[in-house]
Amino acid sequence: MRHGKKINSLGRKSAHRNAMLSNMANSLIEHKRITTTVAKAKALRVYLEPLLTKSKTDSTHSRRVVFSYLQSKDAVTELFREIAPKIAERPGGYLRIIRLGNRLGDNAEMCMIELVDFNELMVKEPKEKKTRRSRRGGASKAEETKASETKKEDAPKKEVKAEDDKKEATKKETPKKDAPKKDAKKETPKKDDAAEAKAEKKETPKKENKKSDEEE
Repeated sequence: MRHGKKINSLGRKSAHRNAMLSNMANSLIEHKRITTTVAKAKALRVYLEPLLTKSKTDSTHSRRVVFSYLQSKDAVTELFREIAPKIAERPGGYLRIIRLGNRLGDNAEMCMIELVDFNELMVKEPKEKKTRRSRRGGASKAEETKASETKKEDAPKKEVKAEDDKKEATKKETPKKDAPKKDAKKETPKKDDAAEAKAEKKETPKKENKKSDEEE
């Protein structure tokens, strides 16, 4: 029975318990998130949070104190270089426990313990203000430069097209020289020539009539 005992022994002797918590603290500092049972996570939170507070003051003494608990130079350097600057403004509560349900084998209550400042989903960083684009207002500078470049590229093409249109218009306006000749031929029908020839024949008197007049 553990009536009135504040420390959970976790079914281990003190040396075994301290070694286990030290290893769990090293893995949590390295990976920023681990999965374990709720009882171990609560014991680890009590074990590691004082060390996180100690890491805020970067001095030789504080590094030696933290190393006496973690027994890992890599974990100490990671703690003082990367984690300490992020938790500098936080007054406490560096760890978060998220319950995941019960384990299938022994039905132990499982959870995930993580560093609060290293959860990218829950950390709300200030978003950059985006400039609103209105239809009335001008577009952004990048769009304006693109539009100016496209205009410069299209300008010579438009000039060539305008010259071609002018040439086609001049061709349509100037009629061909052979056209009036064909029209003149069409206007003078062959029937008029035949009528004129008949009229000339009627005007010239016959020679027989002249001979009859001379005999008389």
